[in-house]
Amino acid sequence: MYGFFWYDWLWRVARPALICLSALILIIGIGLTGWNMLGEKLFLPVDPQDQTPVTFVVESGSSLTSVTNNLEAQGLIRSRTVLKYLMDFRGLSQKVQKGEYTLTRAMTLGEIIDQLTTGDGNPLVRDITIIPGWNVDAIADYLVGIGAASSREAFLAACNDAATYGKYYYIDEILGKGSYKERRYLLEGYLAPDTYEIYTTATLENIMQKLVSQVEVMFNAEYHARAEELGMTMDEVITLASMIQLEAKNPDFAKVSAVFHGRLRRDMTLGSDVTVKYYSHSEKMALTTAETQVDSPYNTYKRKGLPVGPICSPSREAIRAALYPDEEFMAQGYLYFCSKSPEDGSLHFSKTLEEHEAAVAAYRPLWLEYDRKRGI
Repeated sequence: MYGFFWYDWLWRVARPALICLSALILIIGIGLTGWNMLGEKLFLPVDPQDQTPVTFVVESGSSLTSVTNNLEAQGLIRSRTVLKYLMDFRGLSQKVQKGEYTLTRAMTLGEIIDQLTTGDGNPLVRDITIIPGWNVDAIADYLVGIGAASSREAFLAACNDAATYGKYYYIDEILGKGSYKERRYLLEGYLAPDTYEIYTTATLENIMQKLVSQVEVMFNAEYHARAEELGMTMDEVITLASMIQLEAKNPDFAKVSAVFHGRLRRDMTLGSDVTVKYYSHSEKMALTTAETQVDSPYNTYKRKGLPVGPICSPSREAIRAALYPDEEFMAQGYLYFCSKSPEDGSLHFSKTLEEHEAAVAAYRPLWLEYDRKRGI
């Protein structure tokens, strides 16, 4: 009798535990089955045995939605929605890199995400950056250095190609001047500084046309109207802007422009060191009298007016300063400037020749020391 009650009590205690355990096993089984079915439908590789390479292209500017749609359309993933949510969850929705990728249907979602966000593909496009103040020679070295131009000689020859670039009205206007043959490069000043997105397959002509075309964007209708108001051609404005670009930092652009405009109105030589350095290929700060007296169509110490053409690619800010000099500064009669510190590019402005010569005497030792430090 006692044994019966013992077994009855044990059964009553164990029965709920066995029921719970059975239910748990059933739930786990259903969960695993469901997870396997879900994984097979959504998360797992499309075909773990298929290593066939598939080319997948992400175009520049493609949205995550278009990328995931294309992956699903090419049979590389099971669900575009799952991939999109995974990338959003991992903070990678804005990290997809443009390019051409080689994927397979055996790849997991994680492997595909890693490829598309680390830029392992062959890029379709790349960026090139032309810096304000670079001249044709500097741009040639840059483009050859990054492999965008096959040789320096090819690029420099293209910069004097009147037949190809004469179709741009502003280059055609230059060709209408007999003096254009005195220029070192026809396209000097007309390779607009900016950052450009180009195809990796772009030819040198494709790149140069992009740079030359951008000049028209920089020199808008307002600037044409202002140039006409000043009695200047577009080429004269860009030439003046190129000098301003190399003579000063942005905060002083309008003041340097005022000095140059003031000297032009008084029929004075511009006396700009940067024009001398352009034709002599010099990097010196302290020029000698002999260097400033060399006969050249770019020498603004010997020839009145602007040099024969631009000496670098000017920025938008420099072009604007050439068109809108500091009127108050002009009214005050500032006609001279010189460098105060070669290190930071600050300038000293003067109204009279005597003041200017005193400033030059004071600051010239700094220029000589700067040249000495650079081994010039």
